[in-house]
Formats: sequence, structure tokens, C-alpha cells
Amino acid sequence: MYEPFAAGAAPELPPDAASALWPACLDVLAQELPEQQFNTWIKPLAVQVEPDFSRLTIFVANRFKLDWIRAQYAGRIATLLEQLHGQPIQVELALAQRAQPVKPAIDRATERPSSHPAALSEAQSAAQLAAAEQEAARGNARNRLNSALTFDTLVEGSANRMARAAALHVSGSPGRLYNPLFIYGGVGLGKTHLMHAVGNKLLEGQPDAKVLYIHAEQFVSDVVKSYQRKTFDEFKERYHSLDLLLIDDVQFFANKDRTQEEFFNAFEALLAKKSHIVMTSDTYPKGLADIHERLVSRFDSGLTVALEPPELEMRVAILINKAVAEGTEMPEEVAFFVAKNVRSNVRELEGALRKILAYSRFNQKEISIQLAREALRDLLSIQNRQISVENIQKTVADYYKIKVADMYSKKRPASIARPRQIAMYLAKELTQKSLPEIGELFGGRDHTTVLHAVRKIGGERQQLTELNQQLHVLEQTLKG
Repeated sequence: MYEPFAAGAAPELPPDAASALWPACLDVLAQELPEQQFNTWIKPLAVQVEPDFSRLTIFVANRFKLDWIRAQYAGRIATLLEQLHGQPIQVELALAQRAQPVKPAIDRATERPSSHPAALSEAQSAAQLAAAEQEAARGNARNRLNSALTFDTLVEGSANRMARAAALHVSGSPGRLYNPLFIYGGVGLGKTHLMHAVGNKLLEGQPDAKVLYIHAEQFVSDVVKSYQRKTFDEFKERYHSLDLLLIDDVQFFANKDRTQEEFFNAFEALLAKKSHIVMTSDTYPKGLADIHERLVSRFDSGLTVALEPPELEMRVAILINKAVAEGTEMPEEVAFFVAKNVRSNVRELEGALRKILAYSRFNQKEISIQLAREALRDLLSIQNRQISVENIQKTVADYYKIKVADMYSKKRPASIARPRQIAMYLAKELTQKSLPEIGELFGGRDHTTVLHAVRKIGGERQQLTELNQQLHVLEQTLKG
């Protein structure tokens, strides 16, 4: 499933820095695992590394988590540690020590459990706490929610303000307005975070509510299994009895007729019992391809909201907040530097942040703009080499089969004006040029002309699947 490091790809650890080993392992796991899995199972782990690297002990909160980590991740962790250190390292799992003992207090005179009310109360409280934590872990496994993804950890900005407000309303009053809630937008813009936030917020007020977060591909798999095993009753009991269904990437239902039929039935059953449905997709409902019309009409019957790429200030805030969550302070000027160079989505911002943090740890240097330049040099060199307004003009002209000279000419037929607007949009998205600078490079046009093109193409991109695909091809071509 996993490939070993390519030659020279493993980070070099300081020879005497046992404390750097686990963070280096975390950096690799964060790249390999889905964000939800990493944040739920790996990130909270505490470890102890022997000074001679002979053993790494992982401390886990309870027995349930310990068994899960051993079965799902221990083998991969051991392999990674060996690759990072260059030699095998013994990996052990242990239960974390609690401040208060779980077992009943002992009466030293009789060596029997004490009957003193205070001692019993203390022991019972500790036991209850352990049981509650284990039950919470089982609950997370059942509803598949990531408790770290909340409204509090979601940075708000103009790009997500409406979607966040709608999601917050749903979490407080499920089954009423905005049912279903359909959230759409590109990769890495926070759709999944919003859905987990809805589920976590609802469970705060209604701990007994039946909530399930699931990816559309898992729903497809469940449908197939129910047909193969003839377990339709169990399937319906699972999905039709929910109070809140959170389903990610419904575009994966395309061309799967049986799955669409079962989802339609579940959809109707949930709405009939006033349960709530929240869905995400990469495009708005009517832009979905190969989905039954009656299902599309259901998707579009509630509230549809878009998530846009985060603006500069929002990207800066995201970087600073996520650095704090990693236990590091990122200077504001460094956050601005990174945000200006990583513009597309939150996921790429997180990737850039991990590179900077890893580079800082390995080299034992403080985070600065110079360090960020060094850590992101591959990304920056690609941008500096390839993405210029002139290159955008040439790439777009080639794609739409017009002359490069048409980009800055005064000609206005649709066959030329449309590609010119697309090139202006890409220039704003992929370079650091200001609107007046872009206008100057397009034949001395006013900045308001550029702004109009950026808003027009940006708005149509969310509505026109074909345009969105064309822009995606152009962006990938320009990014190399």
C-alpha cells in the first residue's frame, strides 16, 4: 500500500535529536493518510523515544484506541521509523498513566478495597472517566466524525461566510430550514471540515442523536454489499434511522443507477422523519453529470451554497491558526509571504506549512521568511519559472486557437474577448500582479476591465461544468 522513500527523500535527522524522530514520522504520515484519519488517531498520540533510538513507546488513552492503533497503524509506523533512522526501532504501545488510579483504593490495614466513601467515590469517578472516554472513542468510530474539525477551528472569511452561517444554523435547528444543505466548491476549500463541524455541534446539544459522516464511495460500497449479502433490512436500518446524514462528494454517484435509487429512497425516508441531510460536491446540483434528474431536483430543493478559494487575509489567518495548533508560532510576515505564494486552497497551505515546520525542526532554525524560501524553494522556482502573465497569455491563446497579439489588441468579437477574459482571470489567480499591472499587460486596459473579467469568469466557473474543466486543464498546464 505504501512505498518506501525515494532515494534522498527521507528527511535527515540531527544525530543526537531523538525528539525530532517522531515529528518527522508525523510529517510523513500526514502526507499519506486522509486528514480525518490522521487527526483522529495519529495526531493525539504521545510518545517517548529512548536516547539511543532503541525503542519508541506510544502512549494511548484507552484500550480501545490501543487495539485500533496496533491493528491499523503500528506496522507502518515501525517501517517509517526505520526508514527515518536507518536502523530498526522497537515500537511498543502502552496505556497512558492517569493522574488518579482507576482501581479502587486499598485499605493498608486489611489489604482489601477500602469502604471509605471518599475513596470509593474517587475510584468510581476515575473508572467512569475511563469508560466515558472509551465510549466516546467508539462513538467517533461509529459516526466517523473527527472531533478536531469544529466551527471553532474553521477560519471564517468572505470565501466561506455564507456556507458557515448556513451550516451553523443546521447544527442548531436540524430538520427545519436549509434541508438539504448542499455545499459545493473545489478541492481543499473546507467542505469536509464544515460537515464535521455540523455533526460535532449537533452532538454537543443532542448527545443521543444518530449522526453519520460518510464519503459517497463508502455509500456505494455499502449498497453493493447489501445486494451481495441480501442484507437490505440492515442497510435501511442504518441509513433510514439517522437524525443527520453528512455525505461527501456526491458526484461519485454518477452512472451508478442502483446506488442512486437507494440514496433517493434514503433521502425521502430521512426528509419524511424530519432528519437533516448535508451534502458536498465539486459542482452545483444542476452541474452534476450522469445523476438522475429526480435526485438532482432533491439536491437543489433546499439551500445550495458555494465555497470560494480563500482570500489573502483568510489564508494568512489559516496559516497562523494551524501553526498554533501544531504548537508553533508563525510570524505574521512569514504567513503573508506563504499566503501570497500559495493561493489555490487550504490543503496546499497546510502542505506548505508542514514543509516549513519540518525544515525548521530538522535544521534547528527559527521560522523566518528566508527559511520559508528555502523550505518552499521547489514550489517557488516552479512559479517563478512558469507562471507569468506572458506565459498565461500564450497558453490560453494556444488553447483557444487565437493569436497571442489578440490578448492585448482592441478586437472584441466573442471568439477573442472570451479567451482574453479567461487569461485575465488566470493572471489574477496565478500571479501576484495587481489589477492595474494586469490591465497594462493586456494592452493598457483599465483595472476595472480586469476586475469585471475576474468576477465574470470566477462566477461562471461555479456554474458551468465545461468552463470549470477548461480552467482546470489550463491551470495544470501552467503549473507543470
